[in-house]
Amino acid sequence: MEVPYGYTGKILRVNLSDKTISVEEPEDMFYRKYWGGRGLIAYYLLNELPKGADPLGPENILIFAAGPLTGAPVAGSGRNSVGAKSPLTGGYGDAEAGGYFGAELKRAGFDAIIIKGASEKPVYLWVHDGEAEIRDAAHLWGKTTAEAEEIIKNELGDKLVRVSQCGPAGENLVRFSCVVNDLTHFAGRTGMGAVMGSKKLRAVAVRGKGSVALSDAGKVRELARWMVENVPRLAFGLQDTGTAGGTVNLSTAGGLPTRNFREGSFEGAEKISGQAMKETILVDRETCFACPIRCKRVVKAEQPFKIDPRYGGPEYETVAALGSSLGVDSLLHVAKGNEMCAAFGLDTISTGVTIAFAVECFSEGVLGPEDVGGLDLRFGNPDAALTLIEMIAKRQGIGDLLAEGTKRAAEKIGGRAPELAMHVRGQEIPMHEPRLKYALGIGYALSPTGADHCHNIHDTLYEKRENRAMQELYGLGVLDPLPSDDLSPEKIHMFWTVTNLRTFYNVAVMCQFVPWSVIQLEELARAVTGWNVTAAEMLLAGERANTLARIFNLREGLKSEEEALPKRFFQPFSSGPLKGRAARPEDWAKAKLQAYRMAGWDERGVPSRECLGRLGIGWAAEMLPSSSK
Repeated sequence: MEVPYGYTGKILRVNLSDKTISVEEPEDMFYRKYWGGRGLIAYYLLNELPKGADPLGPENILIFAAGPLTGAPVAGSGRNSVGAKSPLTGGYGDAEAGGYFGAELKRAGFDAIIIKGASEKPVYLWVHDGEAEIRDAAHLWGKTTAEAEEIIKNELGDKLVRVSQCGPAGENLVRFSCVVNDLTHFAGRTGMGAVMGSKKLRAVAVRGKGSVALSDAGKVRELARWMVENVPRLAFGLQDTGTAGGTVNLSTAGGLPTRNFREGSFEGAEKISGQAMKETILVDRETCFACPIRCKRVVKAEQPFKIDPRYGGPEYETVAALGSSLGVDSLLHVAKGNEMCAAFGLDTISTGVTIAFAVECFSEGVLGPEDVGGLDLRFGNPDAALTLIEMIAKRQGIGDLLAEGTKRAAEKIGGRAPELAMHVRGQEIPMHEPRLKYALGIGYALSPTGADHCHNIHDTLYEKRENRAMQELYGLGVLDPLPSDDLSPEKIHMFWTVTNLRTFYNVAVMCQFVPWSVIQLEELARAVTGWNVTAAEMLLAGERANTLARIFNLREGLKSEEEALPKRFFQPFSSGPLKGRAARPEDWAKAKLQAYRMAGWDERGVPSRECLGRLGIGWAAEMLPSSSK
C-alpha cells in the first residue's frame, strides 16, 4: 500500500495486559479524513472504547498521536497530542505537548501509538526504528521526571532518546496530572498523566533514524527560511519575554485572573511578568523541533531555594495560575512551583486553580484549620502554595482531596464550596477572563475537553481591523471586527471559524504560536502531503474532529445544562478596569443556543444527521443518544 506523504503509514498498537504489540496500516483516505491529533484520537475512542468505561480502569485507551506536519523541518512541527477518556471530566480528553517527542515518534516509524489494557507492574515502552518493546520500570516508580529521564537515557545508551512520561503525580492518580515531554514540555490538561499511571506505564521512550517524507521539499524549505527571516518582525516578543510577556497588559485590561477570579487586575503583575523574569532569573531560552522562535524560558536560582534549570521556566498560564490567581507576587516562588509541578507531573493550571479554590474556601470559613492540617491558607502566602503542590502530588492530607480536582473536592466539602470551584465540567478554568472576552466563555462551555483556552477564540484579537489576527479571518469569510463583549450571531460565526481553525492546528499537528498566515498554513499542508488542501478543508477537518469529540461526550452522558460557566463570571467586577462588566446570563444562554444552531446541533446540543453527513462521518450517528438518531 502506498504511504501518503507526511505519514509513516503505521500506527503502533500495544496491549499492556497481555503484552502484545502489533502494527496497523490505515488507508490513504483514512488519514485525509481524520488527519492526526484530535481527529485520530476521537475516531479510535469512539470506535474502540466501551461506553461508560472507567477512565482509570484498564479499559481506557491511551493514544499518542502526531499529525502529517509533525516532524516536517519547519517551525511549529514539534508537537504531539495525547488523548483518552478524561479522569477529570469523565468525557473526551486530550492535550498537546511540544518539544521533540512528536517528531522523534515519526522518525521512529509511527504516526500514533494506541495503548490498551494495564500492566500489573510498572513498565515503560521503548519505540525505535519501527520496533517496540515493553520494559520493566520498577526502578523508575516514584522518581521525579528528571531522575526517570536520566535513568532511561543511560539504560538505552543514547542521550538523544526522547521521553514522554507521567511523573509521580500520575502514579498517584492525581486527576489533573499531566504528560511530560523532555522535562519542559507538557500535555497539561484533562489528566492524561493519571491515565498513564493507572496503566502502570511510567514512560514512552522513542528514537529513530527516519525522516518525514515530503511531497515538495523545496517549498517546505522556502517556508522554513521565510519564518526564520521574519521571526524578529513577527515573533520577537515571544522570543524576548515568552508567553508571560503579556502579563502586565492583561492586568491593565482587567483580564488577569486574580485571587480565584474574584478580581481581574493584580497589583503585583509587574513582579511576576515575563519582563521581570528576563531581568532576574532567566538564564537561557529553549525551543522545540525545527523552531527558530525559542519561546521557552529557562530559569535558575540558588536563594532562597534552588531552582533547577533542567525544568525550564514558567510560561504565562503558570505565572498567572501560581501567581496572580493565588495573590502571590514572588517570581521565585512561582518559578519554584513550576519546577515542582514539572518534577511531579502536574498541570500548573489545574494545580493553581485548585489551590486558589482551597484558599478561598478557607478564607470564607468553608474549610477550617482542622481540615487543612494547620496550614496558613490565605491569598498571598507563597510558602503554603508550595507545600500544597507537594501534598497534592503525593496525596497527603488535604492534598488527597484536592488531587481530585475542584469539582469533586467541592462536592465532597459541600456547603458553599461548589460556588467557589472555578471549572467547566470538572476541568479548571484557564488563565483568561470571560468577563473580558465574552465569546471565550462560550468556548469554555462548549469545549469537548472542558474549559480550554487553546482551541478557543480570544475576543480581544479581533476587535480592530489592523490586528493581524483579524486580517487572517478575511480569507475565511469573516470580514468585520467585533467588540470583545459582543455575543451577536456575527460573533458566534467568528467564534466557530476561529475554533475550527485552531482545532486544525491540533489535527495537523502544529504549534499555534508560530505566526503562519492561513495561506502559508495551506501551502505548508500541500507541500508536505501532496494533497490539494484548501482553507475550506482545513476548517472542515477541525470541525470534524471537534464534532467526533462531542459525540463521544454525548455518548458518555453529556447534558446541555452542564455546558455552563460558574456563576462568578456573571457577577460584575466591583472595581478595576472592568468594573460593572459581565455578560447577562440570559444573553449568554441565547448565544450558546445560537452556537448550537450554527453548528447544526439541536437545542440539546446533539448534532443532526445532516451535520454528520456534511462532515462525512454519518457512521457516528449510531453513537448519538437514541432519541436523536
